[in-house]
Amino acid sequence: MTSARDMSSPHSSHDVSKHPDTTADVIIVGAGPAGSTAAVYLARSGVDVLLLEKSVFPRDKVCGDGLTPRGVKQVLALGVDVSGDDWLRNKGLRVVGGGTSLELPWPVLQDYPDFGLVRPRRDFDQMLADMAVKAGARLHVGTNVTGPIKDERTGRVVGAQARTDAGPVSFHAPLVIAADGVSARMALGMGINKRDDRPLGVAVRRYYNAPAKTNDDYLESHLELWDRSNAADPKLLPGYGWIFGLGDGTVNVGLGMLNSSKAFGKTDYRKLLRTWLDGTPEEWGLREENAIGGIGGAGLPMGFNRTPHYTDGLVLLGDAGGSVNPFNGEGIAYAMESAALASEYVLQALGRPEGASREAALHGYAAAMKDHLGSYYRLGGMFSTLIGKPSIMKTATRLGLPRKRLMYLVLKLLAGLYDSRDGDWADKVVRSLTKVVPSV
Repeated sequence: MTSARDMSSPHSSHDVSKHPDTTADVIIVGAGPAGSTAAVYLARSGVDVLLLEKSVFPRDKVCGDGLTPRGVKQVLALGVDVSGDDWLRNKGLRVVGGGTSLELPWPVLQDYPDFGLVRPRRDFDQMLADMAVKAGARLHVGTNVTGPIKDERTGRVVGAQARTDAGPVSFHAPLVIAADGVSARMALGMGINKRDDRPLGVAVRRYYNAPAKTNDDYLESHLELWDRSNAADPKLLPGYGWIFGLGDGTVNVGLGMLNSSKAFGKTDYRKLLRTWLDGTPEEWGLREENAIGGIGGAGLPMGFNRTPHYTDGLVLLGDAGGSVNPFNGEGIAYAMESAALASEYVLQALGRPEGASREAALHGYAAAMKDHLGSYYRLGGMFSTLIGKPSIMKTATRLGLPRKRLMYLVLKLLAGLYDSRDGDWADKVVRSLTKVVPSV
């Protein structure tokens, strides 16, 4: 494999001999699904990549641990074998609400596989990071990036400043990819702030020993959460929930809430989770005595709530660019999609001389992200505003769930599982909706 240390590499544009451990063609901040995916693609193409991760693997992340077919497509594109015991397959989504439970199989499509997967982030993220290293990326763990290093004359990003156990370290590269999640320190350091006109969510999750729910052919989504402490007077709670079996006797259980809800920011989310689960059937086992560890929480930056996705030498991926789907809170698939898309444009840029042509290629990534998801995310923002109102959500659940044909369309819309061309009537409806809505 060609290395940037070989100065005949077409991607090399600087002298790395002075500081070979802290200088590269590209720095990627964050070794989650977005950062590691980009590192795999770029390193496989001969780019010298420094991958900086603040934690040490294995490490946990607050997540549902589930991949819809949209996420599975990205995993397969990397060449990952998903046939082993490390992966638990599922057939579709079970939607629970309004007194109804409806099982919706994943659709058969040209663009996406017809199965989902579950694998804990503790294993999934390490697998991707290991793939990046195998491809040739240089991984630095325990490296907490605090912000960008800028060229004093131009203001462009030329590296990243980090804290390590050995002290502060400066890393340098002509291009930096920020995959540093919701904290978005690199973006903030460049003055790219969160947009308040875009949706934002919060999620909490916990693991439970629950053999009765662990081997499930469906990802389970609860559109309504109920407080059943008073059986005679159950109360509807804000938010939505999930129960994803892991196949090993345990389950991942969590809930989310959008900032369109009046309860957002005013709720004890951990207490809310316990209240909801205490009202689930006893035989499910979702009780305090069966809990594994504590309740973790995280923000969900949605609908491109941080843009532009490229500026002055800095590329934003995944959560750092607000790429979580506002329809369903899914993040992994879109993080990996942004990484795959960015890698194409970064390779084009590095193959060109520094200057206007290289910049045009990098700005092409931002334009491609807008074309790829902008209109769909605008629709998602409208949807998130509506479901933040309990009365609308309750009515929609009661009227919609019993209608399988309608829910088939809803599944395709909410999960982004529709063919980009041809397809059936539902694909055409979703495509038509995205065409009439302006891109974000």
